[in-house]
Order: sequence, then C-alpha cells, then structure tokens
Amino acid sequence: MDLRSAVYKAARDGKLQLLQKLLSGRSREELEELTGEVAGEGTPLLIAARYGHLDVVEYLVDRCGASVEAGGSVHFDGETIEGAPPLWAASAAGHLDVVRSLLRRGASVNRTTRTNSTPLRAACFDGHLEVVRYLVGEHQADLEVANRHGHTCLMISCYKGHREIARYLLEQGAQVNRRSAKGNTALHDCAESGSLEILQLLLGCNARMERDGYGMTPLLAASVTGHTNIVEYLIQEQPAGEEVAPALSCSRPGGAQPRRSLACSSPSPEEPPSAESYESCCPTSREAAVEALELLGATYVDKKRDLLGAMKHWRRAMELRHQGGEYLPKPEPAQLVLAYDYSKEVNTTEELEALITDPDEMRMQALLIRERILGPSHPDTSYYIRYRGAVYADSGNFERCIRLWKYALDMQQNNLEPLSPMTASSFLSFAELFSYVLQDRAAVAKGGLGTQIGFADLMGVLCKGVREVERALQLPKEPGDSAQFTKALAIILHLLYLLEKVECTPDQEHLKHQTVYRLLKCAPRGKNGFTPLHMAVDKETKNVGRYPVGIFPSLQVVKVLLDCGADPDSRDFDNNTPLHIAAQNNCPVIMNALIQRGAHMDATNAFKKTAYELLDEKLLAKSTIQPFNYITLQCLAARALDKNKIPYKGFIPEELEAFIELH
Repeated sequence: MDLRSAVYKAARDGKLQLLQKLLSGRSREELEELTGEVAGEGTPLLIAARYGHLDVVEYLVDRCGASVEAGGSVHFDGETIEGAPPLWAASAAGHLDVVRSLLRRGASVNRTTRTNSTPLRAACFDGHLEVVRYLVGEHQADLEVANRHGHTCLMISCYKGHREIARYLLEQGAQVNRRSAKGNTALHDCAESGSLEILQLLLGCNARMERDGYGMTPLLAASVTGHTNIVEYLIQEQPAGEEVAPALSCSRPGGAQPRRSLACSSPSPEEPPSAESYESCCPTSREAAVEALELLGATYVDKKRDLLGAMKHWRRAMELRHQGGEYLPKPEPAQLVLAYDYSKEVNTTEELEALITDPDEMRMQALLIRERILGPSHPDTSYYIRYRGAVYADSGNFERCIRLWKYALDMQQNNLEPLSPMTASSFLSFAELFSYVLQDRAAVAKGGLGTQIGFADLMGVLCKGVREVERALQLPKEPGDSAQFTKALAIILHLLYLLEKVECTPDQEHLKHQTVYRLLKCAPRGKNGFTPLHMAVDKETKNVGRYPVGIFPSLQVVKVLLDCGADPDSRDFDNNTPLHIAAQNNCPVIMNALIQRGAHMDATNAFKKTAYELLDEKLLAKSTIQPFNYITLQCLAARALDKNKIPYKGFIPEELEAFIELH
C-alpha cells in the first residue's frame, strides 16, 4: 500500500495517531499531495467527515491545511455521490458535531454536489432533524436550493416521510407549492410516500391540488402507488368549513385554511370558491373520486395482486358513477385493442360482478383503466403492460406476451423521447425472450405456443429498433457516443443475430436486407465512433443485459452487414477499421471474411498499426493470414507517397486522397 492510500485508510478508519505518524514533519507541498483526492474516493477529509471522525477532521483542517470545500466522490447506500464537499457528507450521515466543526472552520453552508444537492437536502433525505435545525437555525441554510431535478428540501422530506423535518421546514417558510422540473409538488411526493400526517400538514399550509407534467394530481399519485389511506382521506366528504387537522401555524399569511373540494380552485388559494364555481366543479370532484378509486383498484390488481381488494374499490367507483341517477359515462375507446384480447371496460354493476369469475379479464380491465386515466405517456401505463406480458411469458404463453409487449413498445415510441431508458428496456426484453425461446427447446415444448415465434415477430421488433435509431439521429444533438445509443445499436445487432437462426423465404430475406440497409444508411456511430460493422466484430457487443442473447464477434452478422453495403474500411475515432477490431479480438475467420470483401490488410490505425500486427502472436491461425497476399501495387504506391512525404493533396482526385490516407 502506498503512502497516499495509507493516509486515506487511516482517515476512513478514524485512526488519528496513525494519521499523525504518517503526516507529521511533512512539507506543505507533501501535505497537499497526501491529503488531496485519491482516485475515485475523494479526499481523506471527506471520508473522515462521512464516517464522523471529529478528531481526524479537525487535525486534517487545523494541522494539515486540508480544504474544507474540496469535493470528491463518496458512497451512500450503494450510490456514488460525485463532487460532494465534506459538509455534505457529514450532514448526510447525521454527524452534527462534525457539521458544527466544519462550519466553524469556514465551510459554505450551501455548497452543492455535482447534482446540485446541498448539505441541508442531504440531511433532509435521511431524516437528521437536529442537523436540519442547526443548518437552518444557526447558519440560515437556503431552504429553496433545488437539485438538478428541481426537487427541494421540503419535497424530499415529504417523499421520505420525515414528518418533523417537513413541519420544521414549513414553519421556516418553505414554499409549499414549489414545482419540480417535471411539475410535481411536495403534495405529490407526500401522496406517493403514503404519509397522511404530512399530507395534512401541507394542506394546512395551503398546498394546492395541482397536476404535474404527466397530468397527475396528488390524489391520482396516491392511487398509482396504492396508498389507500391517502385516497380515502382526499375523497371523503367533509362539511363546508371543516379544517384540516392538525392545523399548522405557518410563517405565511392565512395559516390553516378550510379544506375545499378536490377539483375546486379559485384564482387565489387563500379565497374560498364562489357558490357558482363550487357548483360548476362539483361534477369534476365526483369524477376525480371515481377515477381515483378505479385507478386504485388497478393498482390492487397489478401491484398488490389483490383481486378482491380491487373489486371493493371498483364497486365503490361504480356506485359513484351511478350516484343520484346521473350516470358519469366512460369515454368510448377509439378502437378495441388486440393486445387486450379486445376487452372493453365494464359499464354496469352486473358486468362488474361478472368479473369475479374471470381473473384474467380483471387483469385486462386494470390495463384498460390505467391507459384511460394515466394516458399513454405515463411510464406506469406501458410498464404494467410489459409486466402483464412477462407474467404470460412465465406461464409459457409467449404469443400473448409478445402482443402486449409490442403494444407497449408502440406506445413508448409514439409518446416518449427517442432512446428513453424504458424503450431501451423493452427492446432488451424482446431480445432476451426471443433468445430464450429459440435456444431452450424445453421451454418451447412447455409453452406450446413458442413454436409460433418466428420471422414475423423478430422482424417486427428489428424494424422498430431501426426506427428508434432513426428517431434518435433526428435529434438536434448528435447521440453518437452516448452509452444509450451504443446499447440500442448492440440490441439491434443481437436481434439480427437471432434472425439469422430463423428460416425465411426469399421475400423475407429481401425485407431483412432492406431493413439493415436502412440502418446502415443512417450512418450510426456507437462508442468511440464504432459503426455497426465494428460492433459486430467486437466481443464487448455481447454484453447488453443480465442474460446472454447473441454471441459476438459474429460471422453471420458480419456477412449480413457486408451484403447490405457496410464499408469494410470504415474508421472509428482511433482510425481502426473493423479488421483492426477483429484482430484485437483474435478472430482470423472474420478477418478473412472482411478481406474477401475488400478490407485492406495494410490499412493503419492512429497508432500506425496494421490489423496483422494486432493479432496475438501465439495464435496459430496467424500463419494462415499472409498480408502480402492481399497487398496490391496501388497499396504499395499509396504507402510510398505517405512514407516519403510526397505532396499529393489537391493534385489528385478526392477518392485517391482517401485511399492514400487509408494506408
């Protein structure tokens, strides 16, 4: 262990005497080097603050001159926080004595991490009330500094269910209706966490029932997460003028206000709605309660797996729909959906009660309800469609699974941004499912329907994958080197790998080639400028998920790409051709295939290496590839021009310039 690592370990373990022994008598320059950041682990001061070693913290600052503001990487609950200052780490861990010491030594109370999280937000996250009180009460920490997602200290304390911290922040004037980047408020976060007491505190401070970026109210947020207590509280009828309890004396005009009907809103939240506006919004309030109960029932079906509980909430919703003889109709669907087995939502009590004998139909009802209320853009809509499909796959009903997954994928591609993590997850699930069915004959025999998975299913998903790449490349910002874009390309190559295992007619073969040509025409680039052909000869391409799908490098995929016009001499950012990558992966068979299609054996990369020079010297097959067998007079002439520095640019055609630069 080197000296820097020893210093870091002593600081982490709180061994002050060892630390003094390691650092005493050092020059200022040596101390700066030894107490600076250790790669990937932050500074010794940061790690000492994180574990609460007060004596070590004070020694490093007072005797060694360690900076109280120097940020670094620190680990909490399996997550790495980048750019965290020592005060943030101490606050997150709840070490009040270290927090006091660092602030006395000049630490900035509002200094943030790379994601714009303050020490106050860190303390709110894990519920360290005394740290929160000290940061705000003694050092006036800013309550309203939000992280990169727009989440404030009040929002995170509500989401984590820290009632006393939420109460304290409200007393100190935290903005109760502040919105995040996605439009949610503290009331949404509270509804998702299920804390009724905090919800009452927020309502007592004039928290408004507003919709977030997905159109979700706090009531619907509680329904989606299955917090029945929140739903029941928000939809229960109360006499006009009844106050929310317990009332909270907030540091703003108005204090606790009478609770209003859910859908009632007026220009000023401090003023009750007029009789006219109340009458006009009452039907909406009834509709909000109906939708909340229906959505809660859907959550009971898919999340809690409680069909009887779902029926209880759906019965109440149906009663409300028919209340007073004024039926609240459900909107008629534009068309019935094959993925849902053409199911239609029930509209009468008799139809609802008939569901008791058909659990599968109940599950379809849950999907229909969620899509109607949440809409296709909400992540939960497509998530639970995929979840239901996975359940069918587990029982061997692959045909039903694929129908649901294709429907969810269409929904994602039509409503989410290109290369969204959810869409990428859908593509990966398809690849893993197809691989499982095609390779595991026992699974096929068990399912019976597995044999129906063939060219049409694989081709359909491959086409959607190419479409996703086309959508991504239409974005203003080029996604070429993004990890998500590289993963999308890799999944497409895995689908192509699986498609090569399926028999197809000449027309189907033509369709496959057309689709691959569409991909190549986009000229997509993955990591380090890799083309699809580079990726097809790279062993790293096989790593796309938790389960194995295709085997790479793949000769079959290489041949298809070459047949469809892939350039065998294309270059990555290091000037490597696919031949160089194949050589690095010791694949002489694939190298031969590339050479037969015109790849130049003597092409050099940015490091002046040919593919032949990159082959493993111990590889016996190396002797079967003789570079001189593939070098033409043109190649030798091009190398001579370059080697002798003979000027040629501007004197010869551009295609000849490119040929010379290749060598």
